[in-house]
Amino acid sequence: MHTSRRDFIAGLGALALMPYARLEADLIFYNGNIFTVSDKLPHAQAVAISNGRFFAVGSNDEILPLATASTRKIDLGWKTVLPGFNDAHSHPCISGVDHLRMVACDKDSIEAIQAALRERAQKTAPGQWVLGFLYDDGKTPHPINRHDLDAAVPGHPVLIHHRGGHTVFVNSLALKTAGVDDSTPDPTGGRFERDSSGHLTGFVGDAAVRVFDKFIEDNPTRDDYRKGAALISRMFAARGVTSACDADCDPEGVQGYQDARDAGELRFRVYAHIGARFVDRYIAAGIHTGFGDDWVRVGGVKQYADGSISERTAWLSQPYIGISNNYVGLQLSTREQLLETARKVHAAGWQLATHANGDLAIDRILDVYEQVQREMPRRDPRFRIEHCTLPTDSAIQRMRTLGVIPVPFSAYVYFHGDVMHFYGEQRTERMFPMRSYLDAGLRPPDSSDYTASPSDPMMWMQSQVTRTDMKGNVWGANQRITIEEAVRCGTANGAYASFEENTKGSIEPGKLADLVVLGQDPFKADASSLVKIPVERTMLGGKWSYES
Repeated sequence: MHTSRRDFIAGLGALALMPYARLEADLIFYNGNIFTVSDKLPHAQAVAISNGRFFAVGSNDEILPLATASTRKIDLGWKTVLPGFNDAHSHPCISGVDHLRMVACDKDSIEAIQAALRERAQKTAPGQWVLGFLYDDGKTPHPINRHDLDAAVPGHPVLIHHRGGHTVFVNSLALKTAGVDDSTPDPTGGRFERDSSGHLTGFVGDAAVRVFDKFIEDNPTRDDYRKGAALISRMFAARGVTSACDADCDPEGVQGYQDARDAGELRFRVYAHIGARFVDRYIAAGIHTGFGDDWVRVGGVKQYADGSISERTAWLSQPYIGISNNYVGLQLSTREQLLETARKVHAAGWQLATHANGDLAIDRILDVYEQVQREMPRRDPRFRIEHCTLPTDSAIQRMRTLGVIPVPFSAYVYFHGDVMHFYGEQRTERMFPMRSYLDAGLRPPDSSDYTASPSDPMMWMQSQVTRTDMKGNVWGANQRITIEEAVRCGTANGAYASFEENTKGSIEPGKLADLVVLGQDPFKADASSLVKIPVERTMLGGKWSYES
């Protein structure tokens, strides 16, 4: 019996979620090894796309008959296809601006960094600052210090940002300009590092960094923000990332994303957390979490409980190993400060997204979340703990009860294995505890915290599946997860963390046509070589955002 195209489409049932009048396939992929991250149909060979969304997923025999004369058909040659990845905590826009304006110091020798700074200084007007970023003190033979910076650039104040975003390294002229000397006390929530003789090293942590801000003329323009957003989105797209959460966005950053979108230059979708210092103006305008469109959407409110893991300023219950004076990190906010902000924004309909790395910081913010939900119950607040690096077992159970979403670093074991010794073997068994989170029924997404680590989903996978660093050291093997779990964390769980699980995160009819084509099947590859798997193409809304 002859079956018409109309009869065939009607027979697809749940696969065809869009109105029939729009069921004209713009594009069909076939002969694919498609892992959909959908429990309804985990694996498929083909997918049809219309108006930027998937409208049918299945076998070649089911999907190819949907083609019309105008449908473009692409033979995938059995390449692996996954949903587009979601970097659920990063700092894209301001990082893009930094790429345009600062010296990249992601080098593995002090001499190479000195040369790059010296070259920039020769092009810098007298009295102006020489600024750098992307520096990682775990990647050089010793942490760069003020003497190294003095030797490179004696005639300009120099400030280099650690890629973790919480600390800087400055030269002597920068210290002098800011009026900081050996007798300057550490501010609350900040630190001026001193050597064994009590002299400043040039390393400055968290709140102490603000001392230098008023002396630096660094005022990016609106166009800088647009260009920065566009640049960084291209970089992320090349790694298969189609969505990102900007984890501490200012109004200029939100404008930059919108301008890049309007100019057709944005290559990913953005969920923008708003820094707590800016939220009052949004509340006054009646804006809260969820406002926006599929390209740029307002996220949660970002506040800080403690410092950084890679920069050793996270607030711990036990001292760091190898750091003097029983140092346990920094508290960046009191419980009262966190609670005041949480009450205000929770009542106004915002998601709460609080940075907390150490066990003491995690416990503190859980206290706050429990209190505001008791006082003002909301049906589905989806509280987030950004990073949530070192929770106790009891904290994980509290998170489960409250439905908290932990947003851990995905590649830190691999990329920052050089600083794991500061925490010790016992603590690393509880750091970035993906296995524990999943076993407790939580839904952790993946994240890079770029610039803190690369926005590279293949690196995320290798780090989580092997718990092995670049040098082959294993840190916390008990927290290993499977490839399938890692893919789900990097896709579906990221969408859930931003209330967007119904529009993206899996390859299903009706969802946005965001996907990535890989050069190798990660399910069959050696786990120790996942980071080498190339991204061949990235698709965003049915259009290629990256092609190798």
